[in-house]
Amino acid sequence: GAAAGRVLGDAGSQDDQPEGRRRALVGRDTRVSGDFLASALSAGMAAGGFDVIDAGIIPTPGIAFLPSVLNVEMGAVISASHNPMPDNGIKFCARGGFKLPDQKEDDIEAVLGQDWDRPTGAGVGRVSHDQTTATNLYIDHLVATIAPLNDDKTQPKPLKGLKIVADCANGATSVVAPEALRRAGADVIVINASPDGCNIKTAGATHPEQLQAMVKATDAVMGVAFDGDADRCLAVDEDGNMINGDQIMGILARAKQREGKLNHDTLVVTVMSNLGLKLALKDMGIKTVETAVGDRYVLEEMLKGGYSLGGEQSGHVINREFATTGDGTLTALTLCNEVVKSGKSLKELAADFPQLPQTLINVPNVDKKAASTNKRIQDPVAREEELLGDTGRVLLRPSGTEPLVRVMAEAATQAYADEVCTRLAKIVAEELAL
Repeated sequence: GAAAGRVLGDAGSQDDQPEGRRRALVGRDTRVSGDFLASALSAGMAAGGFDVIDAGIIPTPGIAFLPSVLNVEMGAVISASHNPMPDNGIKFCARGGFKLPDQKEDDIEAVLGQDWDRPTGAGVGRVSHDQTTATNLYIDHLVATIAPLNDDKTQPKPLKGLKIVADCANGATSVVAPEALRRAGADVIVINASPDGCNIKTAGATHPEQLQAMVKATDAVMGVAFDGDADRCLAVDEDGNMINGDQIMGILARAKQREGKLNHDTLVVTVMSNLGLKLALKDMGIKTVETAVGDRYVLEEMLKGGYSLGGEQSGHVINREFATTGDGTLTALTLCNEVVKSGKSLKELAADFPQLPQTLINVPNVDKKAASTNKRIQDPVAREEELLGDTGRVLLRPSGTEPLVRVMAEAATQAYADEVCTRLAKIVAEELAL
């Protein structure tokens, strides 16, 4: 916390007076470790001369949105996103809500543990707790994206009559998503919104089976599923079929194009996006720009090219009209809004973006850094790509957060995709074993 303050706020140069202190915002997901990590992080920031607002449990994109609204110098989220419950981590964002570039993260690491002239006396920061204000400001912003206030200050109900199921993954949006959807007029059935510190990630986007069953059992029009820190969203149609991030991006890209808000008629995707999405969009006159995996790289490309929409197959969708990062609740609201506006079911909308059969195998306990350089792996990959031609593709990618290599294959049939992926995963496991 102190190191981040030095790098992002130059806190060491502030006067030793209360009015000279800068401000920081801290939030977390529902992992049990988040409570004491938030206390430690806040203590470090305050010791460095920052007044800290602890917003408690709040989605990651909420912390990205609030710095500008609350006039704080930096935000920090304690979360391990989609990783297992025992994991945890810290994500920082600067004023304006943007994630830090690699160099800034390196700078924070470089000053960890260094001696410096810390503020003393009145120059030391204070820590306050205000979850209610932060949460309400964020919900107001979310609802306004599809339901801006009328002239008489009343709130429209664009989702009135839409019966949906929301699976909150016992995570950070357990309060935010249900409230935002209800205020927009939806009839919401909420599941997995009772976090106990340990049950995060046992449902939601990574385990949607309960959501699929609940949508069918309740005759809901659709369902939405979030991950632990709620920066991504997947969906379920009325028959319980999964609608992945590629299909969601396709639906939203076409909607934005119709409204004249899809800048340069282009959607930014990653190398993991299904070939079927790109082919469907091409037929609609929508171009795609491809980046490395990671919403950071998607956002960098969006800012560089002035694009308005981008995201990942996993459900991270960045809507630059309203957000600086992937926001699962925002994605759910805009997707529901398009279902209402189009007059079509989610199943019908998604059918316009058919997905090529795809298989993904995670290969653990391997030297993931060698995946792109080992010739005994690269040669078989090249052979498989040659055989697939224009009917599919192969991708090997080291995980950014876990010690494994992801092997992905797309092909004309599921059987062939399975065959190619299994064959390459076996080679990776043998060649890169630790």
